[in-house]
Amino acid sequence: LIIHLALVALLCEGHVLLEDVPGIGKTLAAKALARSVHATFKRIQCTPDLLPSDITGSAIYNQREQRFEFVPGPVFANVILADEINRTPPKTQAALLEAMQEHEVTAAGKTYHLDEPFFVLATQNPIEQEGTYPLPESQLDRFLMRLHLGFPDRQAERELLQGEDRREIIEHIRPVLDVAKLVSIQKQAANIHVSNALLDYVQSLLEFTRMSPMFEFGLS
Repeated sequence: LIIHLALVALLCEGHVLLEDVPGIGKTLAAKALARSVHATFKRIQCTPDLLPSDITGSAIYNQREQRFEFVPGPVFANVILADEINRTPPKTQAALLEAMQEHEVTAAGKTYHLDEPFFVLATQNPIEQEGTYPLPESQLDRFLMRLHLGFPDRQAERELLQGEDRREIIEHIRPVLDVAKLVSIQKQAANIHVSNALLDYVQSLLEFTRMSPMFEFGLS
């Protein structure tokens, strides 16, 4: 179900936040999904000392040309895995805001557009874990889905204990989609007809969250 929902988000041009306790396969699941698409892939290991420029890139002075040149960071890829995103401070988390929303990066007063498709898969440990920072509301708003993996059932856990190392298995995953095909499917998904009855239902849910005292903030 988690993989199915992540694929839905990918086809809807949204981003996914996977969260749960460490050690249950969040990163492996994200890597497996990324490997199924023949596209550029970058992994960002989020740490407390990570800087915004470590994500977006920075201007480096070229002594021969006597000018600054922009060196793109790992965010310049089709599929991004931001691993343990809440282990890096909010200032660094904010480096992904513009990229996730507008699919572009602004550095030194110049805007650089990201290639399509652009899909961010982020993993997050529970905020109670030591050394984590809560994601700001503006950061959470960039994710279309927030998914919880949960623990495997008894049979699946036995297969994990007896079977091959999953880290080796994902190395054999072969892409089933290329970039052109994925972009084509995304465009088809954007043209799916939605009935007025369904739109009325969605609007009713939105209005309820804005008017009910059960919610501190209504949905935007």
